[in-house]
Amino acid sequence: MIRNITIIGSGVMGTGIAQSFALNGYRVTLNDISQEYLAKADIRIQADMETMIDEESISLLQKEQALQNIKYEIDIEKALELSDFIIEAIPEVLEMKWKLYSKIEKLISKDTIIASNTSTFPISRLAENASFANRMVITHFFNPAHLVPLVEIVKHEKTEESILAKTIELMRSIGKKPVVVKKEISGFIANRLQTALMREAFYLLNEGVASAEDIDTAVTAGPGFRWAFTGPIEIADFGGLDTWQRVFDNVAPELDKAVSAPNIIKALVAQNKLGAKSGEGIFHYGEETVSNKLNDRDRSYIQLNQIKKKDR
Repeated sequence: MIRNITIIGSGVMGTGIAQSFALNGYRVTLNDISQEYLAKADIRIQADMETMIDEESISLLQKEQALQNIKYEIDIEKALELSDFIIEAIPEVLEMKWKLYSKIEKLISKDTIIASNTSTFPISRLAENASFANRMVITHFFNPAHLVPLVEIVKHEKTEESILAKTIELMRSIGKKPVVVKKEISGFIANRLQTALMREAFYLLNEGVASAEDIDTAVTAGPGFRWAFTGPIEIADFGGLDTWQRVFDNVAPELDKAVSAPNIIKALVAQNKLGAKSGEGIFHYGEETVSNKLNDRDRSYIQLNQIKKKDR
């Protein structure tokens, strides 16, 4: 039985994943390369849980119990001592991941399952030099990981079916909605769909069809509103496949067909206008504005989760 979870990497994703497990009774060890990183992770986790308490998603007792379930450990050997399931959430640098895998394969038991939170690398590349490909998976969480239900699971061609089944059950046990990517493909499922939409959004912005604010509103108040409960394939069924055949035939030839990042993004990146992280991108941001927007976003996600749970 899986009870002990080790998460390597205490950034935004690592802390979100840690909360998901700790709030559901798992013992979690969060590992990173410095005490400073782990201290920041502790502050972030406590702040996130306070927001959940404010929104009545969890109780004070649940927060206290979850915090007791999380241990912070800088020594990776100690972090892996009792681990049943490892999630690697370090930066998306392949050589760093290979180096980590080389280190941990000497420290773990033969039954430990190893997962990566990557959204960048195919599992065949991740496991290239590893001896544990038969018990390795990708578990791609979405930011903020403690609130977004989706987890994309990708298996290696050598991954045992029992490992895949255990991973799916583990994700369900913490309230996640796991989906299985059956074949290796760049971007997996969600990022491919998201990128296709965003490519068209930036095309419309570049062509002056509408303002950035109105393009975002057209998504959040239209398709995005429906997508919270009904996916695009079911929407096509509901609308009639004959109707959607006509929509595709009429609109598809006019859609943007760019095969690289939109020019507007390239131009802004060249000017170091990177969005919220630099204070300016498509929109302008002050430090307080970003903090308030992220707080509002998380509260909205919590409320949406509560609605979706009632809908089950």
